[in-house]
Amino acid sequence: MSVSNQSFDIIVFGASGYTGRLVAEYLARQYGDSALKWAMAGRSLEKLTAVREELSISEHVALLAVDVDDPVSITQMVDACKVVITTVGPYQLYGEELVKQCAERGTDYVDLTGEPSWMHGTIAAYGELAKRSGARIVHSCGFDSIPFDLGVFLLQQHAIKVTGNPIATVKGRMRAMSGTFSGGTIASMRATMAAAKANPEIIGILTNPFALTEGFAGPEQPAGMTPQYDSELQSWSAPFFMAPINTKNVHRSNFLLNHQYGEDFRYDEMMLTGDGEEGKAVAEHIAKDDSISKSDLKPGEGPSSEERENGFYDAIFLGENCEGELMISSVQGDRDPGYGSTSKMLAEAAICLLKNPGLASGGLWTPAAALGEALIARLGDHAGLTFQIEKG
Repeated sequence: MSVSNQSFDIIVFGASGYTGRLVAEYLARQYGDSALKWAMAGRSLEKLTAVREELSISEHVALLAVDVDDPVSITQMVDACKVVITTVGPYQLYGEELVKQCAERGTDYVDLTGEPSWMHGTIAAYGELAKRSGARIVHSCGFDSIPFDLGVFLLQQHAIKVTGNPIATVKGRMRAMSGTFSGGTIASMRATMAAAKANPEIIGILTNPFALTEGFAGPEQPAGMTPQYDSELQSWSAPFFMAPINTKNVHRSNFLLNHQYGEDFRYDEMMLTGDGEEGKAVAEHIAKDDSISKSDLKPGEGPSSEERENGFYDAIFLGENCEGELMISSVQGDRDPGYGSTSKMLAEAAICLLKNPGLASGGLWTPAAALGEALIARLGDHAGLTFQIEKG
């Protein structure tokens, strides 16, 4: 790869993969090649060429051969752009070199990781490097964990504005969702389980809600692992499969924001299943369901275009403020959560970094702590997300 005479705003690494294609398609449709100078990168120029042609992306969008097993090609990519978008996962298997080089060389970075043990490692290994170089590295810029991270952020900022104090205990609840998974998500889950089996210390990271808060440990957190009845919403709630990563990111945001939510902040996530005996039965069924772990989807596979466009999600965040009044924020997305909406969120997180060079300093960040209100605005304006204060 020779890009010494070129400089890109953004490079999409993994652009021939399932999610990378969606990111490239979104950038091409939303920004073209005049408003944004960007490139597509991956192992095979042949596959990249085919994707570019299939999606009718301009030939002015450059194609770069980059391989995770070739550090020199990673260096060339990192040096050739301002922001790297990477969809090449599982990140614990394929992401280390790229994060390391971005941290060393001062290049901004966004990914889709929902792998807390790997994130724990990158924070420890590269946090200081990124601070020194100025690289803003933002993990978890997809469905895990932007809607949840920003939903809590929105609620807390509103509570502080209205009452002067944050909400001590927040419940995140998935109110409705329609969508499917890809093989990449399944592969990441299996890689994490394999790593935990090989190294039992990883189990402690996976089960610790404060695994990403660099030594800080807050109060005991709600488990969220068994069905419960939420009287405020008159609904049963079931365990939510995204909670193990989202809760860790929310607590890290609070940590990075100098505990704006309070050092005694408590948070859990579940999904609403309805009232009465039927709602209870659904919650109990979900609690026992392990179909995700048994899926035979392989990396590169995922929902169809029709399934992505017909999908949606609706999450709410609630808690009593310091005056005992209930406050509720909500986040809705207009595509399937894992891919249709995720690809737009990931792209806009990168654009937000690009457009706001003074927003956040170098370091390893969460979306809310690094980008906050600026990202909420971009996602509302461009990516089909709706952020609201519904009560309070």
